[in-house]
Amino acid sequence: MSIDDIAARFLGKNVVLSGFYDPSLIVPIPRIDNRKKYNIDDDKLPFKGFDVWHAYEFSVLTENGVPITRVLKIKYNCDSKFIVESKSLKLYLNSFNMSKFGKTIPECLNICKNLIEKDLSDKLLVKVQANFLENVSDRVEIFEDFENISEYINQNDIVITEYNEAPQILQVQNSNSISSYYLKFDSLRSNCRVTHQPDFGDVFIYYKSQKHICEKSLFKYLCSFRSEYHFHEECCEMIFKRVLDLLDKEDDLFVCALYTRRGGIDICPIRYNFETNLADNLINLNKFARCGIKQ
Repeated sequence: MSIDDIAARFLGKNVVLSGFYDPSLIVPIPRIDNRKKYNIDDDKLPFKGFDVWHAYEFSVLTENGVPITRVLKIKYNCDSKFIVESKSLKLYLNSFNMSKFGKTIPECLNICKNLIEKDLSDKLLVKVQANFLENVSDRVEIFEDFENISEYINQNDIVITEYNEAPQILQVQNSNSISSYYLKFDSLRSNCRVTHQPDFGDVFIYYKSQKHICEKSLFKYLCSFRSEYHFHEECCEMIFKRVLDLLDKEDDLFVCALYTRRGGIDICPIRYNFETNLADNLINLNKFARCGIKQ
């Protein structure tokens, strides 16, 4: 069954919800379909990482009918065979809106947390972790050491002509020493593979290598996603794989794509091939990390 066939369960349809908890709404999407196109071995991944989701509009009722609204943070490993389709996740979370759980707010949220973890874990066949954050929680800064790639180029002189993923644009040079590069690109745009709606985000790339990827070519390459149709997780893995192919086997690489929220949910995929704490605050379910420049 194709991705479109899987997602067509809700795509382009008026969905009438009962307003009550319904785990059957969750739709899993296989990762392998896109990975095999980019020579990513699903059984021997060239990276580790997580997919982190923030649902900003989660709401539920206590048994006394008292409404509770929180930010829900979800995390699961990128080695899972499935991802959750975002519209189905939104519909599933909305099914809690008129449901009543627990006599107190802590009891209600704990019941919801356990249900969400179990339901998503059962559907995605991987351990899913979730936590609720207070709406007034201070956000923790992340990726402060990354420099905007636009500072390395003259945007008034550069000419962009490729708007479909174009790895041939990337240029690499050998240098005399190993260096570390911290780069961010704040104009990523791709399009949802299912709805074809535009998705905007920021990309953070760190690599340590004797090779140097020309910033101008990397800027052009990241611009080339503008007419691509992929899930957020797929875009992150495509960027990782293209850059990895340019580096030496022992080089360190980290890629994180922080997309802005759409439909009250944002998705933050993180991929890396070495032990790092670069994304610790984002991965930490107890911290409300600043998710991208535009958030």
